[in-house]
Amino acid sequence: MSLSALLAPASVAVIGASDNPDKIGGRPIAYLRRFGFKGAIYPINPARPSVQGLTAYPSLTALPAVPDAAIIAVAGASAVAEQVNACAAAGVKAAIIMASGFGETGPDGKRIEAEMRATANRAGMRLVGPNSQGLANFGTGAVLSFSTMFIEAEPADGPVACISQSGAMSVVPYGLLRARGIGVRHCHATGNDCDVTAAELAAEVVRDPEVKLLLLYLESLGDPATLAAAAAAAKERGVPIIAVKSGRSDAGSRAAQSHTGAIATEDRIVDAFFAKNGIWRAKGMRDLVAAAELYLKGWRPAGRKLAVVSNSGATCVLATDAAEREGLAMAEFPPAIEDEIRAILPGFASPRNPVDITAALLTDSGLFSRVLPAAGKDAGTDMFLIGIPVSGKGYDFPRFAADTGAFLKAGAKPVVLAAPQPNVRAAFAAAGVPVFTTEDDAVEALSQFVRHHELIAASRPGALEPPRPAAPLASLSEADSLAAVAAAGVPTVRHRVCATLEEARAFLADAPGPVVLKASSAAIPHKSEHGLVRLGIADDAALAAAFEEIAATVARLGHPFEGVLLSDMVKGERELVVGGYHDAVLGPVVVIGDGGITVEAMPDNVLLLPPFSEAEAAAALTRLRIAPLFAGVRGRPPLPAGAVAAAATAIGALLTSPARDVRAVDVNPLIVGPTGAIAVDALVEVAAPS
Repeated sequence: MSLSALLAPASVAVIGASDNPDKIGGRPIAYLRRFGFKGAIYPINPARPSVQGLTAYPSLTALPAVPDAAIIAVAGASAVAEQVNACAAAGVKAAIIMASGFGETGPDGKRIEAEMRATANRAGMRLVGPNSQGLANFGTGAVLSFSTMFIEAEPADGPVACISQSGAMSVVPYGLLRARGIGVRHCHATGNDCDVTAAELAAEVVRDPEVKLLLLYLESLGDPATLAAAAAAAKERGVPIIAVKSGRSDAGSRAAQSHTGAIATEDRIVDAFFAKNGIWRAKGMRDLVAAAELYLKGWRPAGRKLAVVSNSGATCVLATDAAEREGLAMAEFPPAIEDEIRAILPGFASPRNPVDITAALLTDSGLFSRVLPAAGKDAGTDMFLIGIPVSGKGYDFPRFAADTGAFLKAGAKPVVLAAPQPNVRAAFAAAGVPVFTTEDDAVEALSQFVRHHELIAASRPGALEPPRPAAPLASLSEADSLAAVAAAGVPTVRHRVCATLEEARAFLADAPGPVVLKASSAAIPHKSEHGLVRLGIADDAALAAAFEEIAATVARLGHPFEGVLLSDMVKGERELVVGGYHDAVLGPVVVIGDGGITVEAMPDNVLLLPPFSEAEAAAALTRLRIAPLFAGVRGRPPLPAGAVAAAATAIGALLTSPARDVRAVDVNPLIVGPTGAIAVDALVEVAAPS
């Protein structure tokens, strides 16, 4: 359902209207009149004949027409619910509830929200809030908000949209952007997301042809499927999405017996969700807006190679250090370009990147106009940083700015300035150059910009496997777990459950070498922690002793002895882990990474959300600390990335298969070597029968 009644209403009623423009019920009226709203405004206040110079009405039923949208600015749950009922009965299309004291207070508040939502939806009406600061569309003048920020920072329509579940965090980025002269079209705060969610608003505003950048502040991911759909629409339109996600959800259930459940934390699953959908996750408000100007230039970075031009050798060194720290590479100019730059600079200056044009800039104001075009001829340079730590009196910095601006306009590559002096930054900003105070800030913004576009290019937004209803879990025995994993397509070690010592002797007799003996019991998922694993058994005496010890230990733990699981000993280059489980909010998640007994103590793994391809799984392996092992290190054979990726996709398929309600899988270790990958231990948990 379209949210146009909220973003572009033809008429607005304000229930609880105030004559005081600084009150919650008064400020939206003042804003609607001040910021160009062309529709009808209906103040509703039974105690006044007029409000802020407009005719006031005693109730919705007294209005001359049914409004598209209503702002409910009355206090108290019962009063709010009464007005929601009245709006639904009158045929209002959408209402914004500004009062607080609902779902954020506990179960009773949630119940009232649910009742109001049901009432509204039965009538075809949508609700924003409760606890909403309101919505503001400066493109249409529909500023249905009471935020003080719109007084402190004068609005200007522009290419950015800010959407938040928090009122304050919707206007903080607005204020930061306006201080930098960037216009904001949408600034929406949804509050409790009782009905209309932040994700729904995101999906709506990315379709606005004037929006070029979407900023989100989220405290929960209650509507991930819609956010994924918004990301898909944003990718199609070329609208980058940057998000801050605060806190941790308490809704995520953990597969208690699984290593995977311990290492796939809620926050890391959010990271995986954002990566899958091409959303850059910012650390906070500073990161949310830091690179905004770069996104708004329409640049499409081709790579990570940076060139630095400065009048300070120290700035050149610091920028190079920052580039290495942030994952950028310093471009290497071809000899012909170095020769051209050498002819421009004083004889004591070096033409190599980073280029220190020295203090000669004080006497030759045209250096930028000649050095930048020369460096710009290098097809291998992807972006440029201009560093001017010292300027001002005696320096013709307006010309530096004009020359840099002309260079920027003549090309299609990112160009930024780092300068601590406000007057220097102002001159460059006026010339259209994104400006930063320090080289660290500039390099961090460039790195984010480049890596975000790489993330978008690799993303597959929109596809999301739904979460499954919560259910008690039951562990399969290791033999049954290995069978389930094998059926999904993961190669497994040769093994057999042996109820008697004679059966165990028969298995050992057929084995090509030493064997592993473990207790066979679904009640004891992690056997090594209880001393229920014996390695390297090669003869009958060792087998008989291990069999008896295992049986005695199982009895001591209070479990019936079901026999032992014998398997061949498998040697390889590395022990990895492949697993997955169902998150209550974001559905199935798969983990791949370094394995063995230190998997939780020293985690090195990545998370993927199905569906994903083997190519995507293989790409994820490059983000591990052990990634160099997949290319081979110090004469050792490379680990088989393709086999590991195939195992990961098989686990994803097992978790999403409708044939069996698998809730968690843990293959640890997955032994890998030159010939492939083989599961030697597995734990599968399924939804327990009701």
